Amino acid sequence: MSVSVPQSAEKPAATRRSSGSKWTPFLTLLGIVAIIGTAAAVAPSASGTDDGTLLTHKIARGDLIVSVTEQGTLESSNNTEIKCKVRGYNTVTYVVPTGTVVEKDDVLVRLDTKVIEEQYSLTKTNTFIAQATLAESSANVEKAKISIEAYEKGRFRSQLQGLEKELAAHKRNLRTARKMHERSESLFRQGYVTELEVDSNAFTVTQAELELKVKETEIKVLKEFTREMQMKTLQGNLTANQSKQSADEAGLAMEIKRRDRAKQELDDCVIRAEKGGLVIYPSAASWKRTPDITEGANVRKDQVLLLMPDLTQMQVKVGIHESIVDRVRPGLKAKVTLPDRTLEAKVSDVASVTRPAGWWTGNVVKYDTVIELPSDKGLKPGMSAEIEVILAVHENVLTVPVAAVVETEKGTFCWVKTANGAVVRRLLDLGDSNDVFIEIKAGLNEGEEVVLNPTSFIEDAEQDALTTMKSSQETTSDTDTGDKGDQP
Repeated sequence: MSVSVPQSAEKPAATRRSSGSKWTPFLTLLGIVAIIGTAAAVAPSASGTDDGTLLTHKIARGDLIVSVTEQGTLESSNNTEIKCKVRGYNTVTYVVPTGTVVEKDDVLVRLDTKVIEEQYSLTKTNTFIAQATLAESSANVEKAKISIEAYEKGRFRSQLQGLEKELAAHKRNLRTARKMHERSESLFRQGYVTELEVDSNAFTVTQAELELKVKETEIKVLKEFTREMQMKTLQGNLTANQSKQSADEAGLAMEIKRRDRAKQELDDCVIRAEKGGLVIYPSAASWKRTPDITEGANVRKDQVLLLMPDLTQMQVKVGIHESIVDRVRPGLKAKVTLPDRTLEAKVSDVASVTRPAGWWTGNVVKYDTVIELPSDKGLKPGMSAEIEVILAVHENVLTVPVAAVVETEKGTFCWVKTANGAVVRRLLDLGDSNDVFIEIKAGLNEGEEVVLNPTSFIEDAEQDALTTMKSSQETTSDTDTGDKGDQP
């Protein structure tokens, strides 16, 4: 947590910065090193003896700024992603150096094309084969259509006309046989022919009637059965050929799609800039030591290869420790210190879920917090920045140095130097704090002097501090023992 010391109306106080600390209303015991450091920070308002054995600080009003400081790097909030469009895994043969400013249509990445070239050649061959197969199927369909028309208007009519011609001949034969029979009967009655001749002519009539019926049956079978059966067969052949044609059309379309996709992927092996601008590599994972995009690296489809950031929309993403993340919210002011300038910014987003912790983070749990930067010339991704998020500003409040406060089992106290030189203990009611000062709600008045190193010079303060330390150590020991007892 960064430290902003309250600004007194009479004298300015010094400022000390640290990262990741947070004061609670009940302070833990402060060591001698912390006392000396804090005493140095408040030295302008402190007084002591010539030998330096007693340090005091005069209570004054001022502004108490509570903030947290983290380190981060600049990035763009609006990045154009350059992705791999080739299926499967492919090898990078060339990639533009990060930080390069490119023009439109400049080559950014090249991928190995040997496998895709073979696929493209194979798909072209398969396309030609599918086209030939489809042409054959189309010819068979037309042939089947012609066969139907040829049967209906050709072979069927020819067969029907032949049978009808034979039927007419049999009808003439029957009429002739009947006349001959009638004439023989008349001659038989006159005694000119024998009965045998009459019977022979009667048999001829019967034979002619049978032949006539046979032809009539053949014509009926041709019209009602043979024609229907032949039409069904020819129609079935047509349907089968049409289905084969549809399948071949789908097969050709698939081969064309494969060919075109292979051709497109072959073109996609050379990635060009869609617009001009700065090109950077994507940030590698925290546990990696090298970027994902290098010559010889394998990349997959839809993997982000490069980024083209919008330099007018810059931000910084920092991790806020879980102990104070509840105090961070969108809209808080932040101060961003760059190597060459300082910008006023604000918090735009705080993650609701912690980032994964691991050995690469020291198992420290932090929440991603986005700091939105104002548009300014010269900002580039990757620039280092120190981010100070202002958690609270308490104006015109009484403050006491952290080093002057001792937390005991009986309460939180400080030791005040009276006008006659005596030192008395004072119970305090404290508010918010930073690493150097604490807000006083009750217990001290403006102008009073507090001892900065009470545990070193006041017997009861030292005893209270040692008692608190011993109690804290025993609690920690009991907790550790309990945790080990739960282990199998």
